[in-house]
Amino acid sequence: MHELSVCQSLVDQVEQIALTHGAKSVELVKLRIGPLSGVEPLLLQHAYPFASAGTLAAESTLVIELVPIKVSCEACGTETEAEPGWLVCGACGSCHTTLVSGDEMMLMSVELIAAERTNHV
Repeated sequence: MHELSVCQSLVDQVEQIALTHGAKSVELVKLRIGPLSGVEPLLLQHAYPFASAGTLAAESTLVIELVPIKVSCEACGTETEAEPGWLVCGACGSCHTTLVSGDEMMLMSVELIAAERTNHV
């Protein structure tokens, strides 16, 4: 299950963001994942608590937005959704297409909890 190692890398990146901003912890992590990314979203969701345990992201929630596969047709110029393994134009049926989206795994946002500040007098 390579999703655990993907999660560990994600948590490392999220924790670095939290440390850079002086956060106490991470509340929410949002990802966009396409079906051609090579990552199984459900397995990633299950691996996240194990990868984040003992880190600033330990109590955070992972939210995954699924991105559809979209292709741009070289024949008719239309952008349509497509199926994995069948990247044809939904308008004209041409197989001369270019992938527009669906192969990404992108960190979209991280919501942090600020460290408490104390006033020293």
